[in-house]
Amino acid sequence: MTALVALLTTTAARAAAGAGDAVLDALMAEHWEFSLQEDPVLATRVGLDSGNDRLPRVTPADDARRAARERAFRARLADIDRDGLSESGRVNADVFGWILDDSIGAYELDLARIPFNTFSGFFMNALTASNGVRMETEDDYADYLSRLRDIPRYFDENLANMRRGNDTGFVLPRIVIDGVLPTLRAQIKDDPTDSSFYQPFESMSERVPSTRQAALREEAKSVIEDDVMPAFARVADYLDGGYDASASLGAEALPQGEAYYAFQIRRYTTLTGATAAEIHQIGLDEVRRIRADMQTIIDELEFDGDFAAFGEFLRTDPQFYADSPEQLLKEASWVAKRIDYVMPGFFGRLARQSYGIVPVPDEIAPNYTTGAYYGAPPGGDHGGAFWINTYALDQRPLYELPALTLHEAVPGHHHQNALALEMQDVPEFRKDLYFSAFGEGWALYSEKLGVEMGIYRTPYEHFGRLSYEMWRACRLVIDTGLHSQGWTRQRAMDFMASNTSLSQGNIRAEVDRYISWPGQALAYKLGELEIWRLRGEAEALLGDRFDLRAFHDAVLENGALPLAMLDAAIERYIDAAAGD
Repeated sequence: MTALVALLTTTAARAAAGAGDAVLDALMAEHWEFSLQEDPVLATRVGLDSGNDRLPRVTPADDARRAARERAFRARLADIDRDGLSESGRVNADVFGWILDDSIGAYELDLARIPFNTFSGFFMNALTASNGVRMETEDDYADYLSRLRDIPRYFDENLANMRRGNDTGFVLPRIVIDGVLPTLRAQIKDDPTDSSFYQPFESMSERVPSTRQAALREEAKSVIEDDVMPAFARVADYLDGGYDASASLGAEALPQGEAYYAFQIRRYTTLTGATAAEIHQIGLDEVRRIRADMQTIIDELEFDGDFAAFGEFLRTDPQFYADSPEQLLKEASWVAKRIDYVMPGFFGRLARQSYGIVPVPDEIAPNYTTGAYYGAPPGGDHGGAFWINTYALDQRPLYELPALTLHEAVPGHHHQNALALEMQDVPEFRKDLYFSAFGEGWALYSEKLGVEMGIYRTPYEHFGRLSYEMWRACRLVIDTGLHSQGWTRQRAMDFMASNTSLSQGNIRAEVDRYISWPGQALAYKLGELEIWRLRGEAEALLGDRFDLRAFHDAVLENGALPLAMLDAAIERYIDAAAGD
């Protein structure tokens, strides 16, 4: 009788614990639908074609309306009793609440006044207008043309926001403006068929009749010439002549600067209590530790010279550089396949989605980073893309390719993102979710995991990994130095040059990225340190029961999480593993 009572009690408790899930699920579904309606670029990215004919609306009235809705969603979430949620429901609620708080905070700071940085922003949304758009029917091409016609409206709304920033002193530094102007000017072509916007019309779907293909091509040329290129010219002209760019580089020098930088730190690290001063010191400590490891390799190679001389040797010796873009891409592909071969030894779950090695588009390559990852469009005709920058080959050392590939492809960004898309029984927004501290922390963890995977074959490749790790440690020092301690651009570049073997071109691009994107650079090292801390805790508590493959699967099985929620997830994994 006692066992029966216990069973009935447990069953009732479980039922009560999940009673609120339906209410939460309905609220999250309503918010997801709202998000898709407000952001047609997001809708395209997740495989819906309902917004392929337009771009987002970003007027102050639109932002005020969205902010009010986000606050209403937050209030309704607060009314849901957590005790009535299942374990997975509580995870969903916590992630949903974090997203709402972040969105509300951005509206309160009116971040629309700075709508781009050197890496992303409104004009990049336009440049990737065809990404994820299925071009199969005449209607598909018509939608794409409508989206191109919407670029002038979209750009003008962003220009109005920037003018508001101009009037209030909330502006980007001049170095950022100078960096993006070449990209903007490059979109203005003598022949519209030379534009990347015309590319979808070069080889059209056979489902479109040939007579209509000719008409659509002519329409595309007119839209690009009459609408798209003038819009880019207006933005470039304003930035070149009418924009009062900041003479200061630091976020904290702007109006509400301390609140702005604190918000950026929380947004990208997902840490609520970390201060700029504390992060700066963590960075200095990591720089010292990694520098000692780098010096050990220099000593083992019996190099005749100091650290600076070794760095110059790596930057200038032809043996470390590809002779052609094709060679660089082939070397990256070879590294990627060597990693693929050993992945099953380190992960219980492998992603079904494939990935490929793709050169960075020529028109953005001069001001673009060394490599990046872009996920596959849902239902699209290709897999994930590991972008390799083949511009300025003398700035792309081969000994850095193993670390770069581990980071951007597998087991880094591609593996993590592709597994997130395969999650079952989670709200749709979580499959497309990205937290920099989690995603970039995992990717940097993956670089070091490559040592255990046997990917680094030479001392130079090991030094390249350490240089990449040093690069991310320097980010903690430089980002906080620039945005809270009054560092100059030259001081930041000198600090990175004296501690890494990165080329001068990469150093300039990276420092300018930190200047334009406060806080984002902090995510990598802080996220990586947290994952290693959690792994060490799991190893210590589980002892012989620790399974590295199971640990990695536990880190990734919930998709992207704020770091505190990842901590809780690993605690649950440890408890379950200890009880087996």
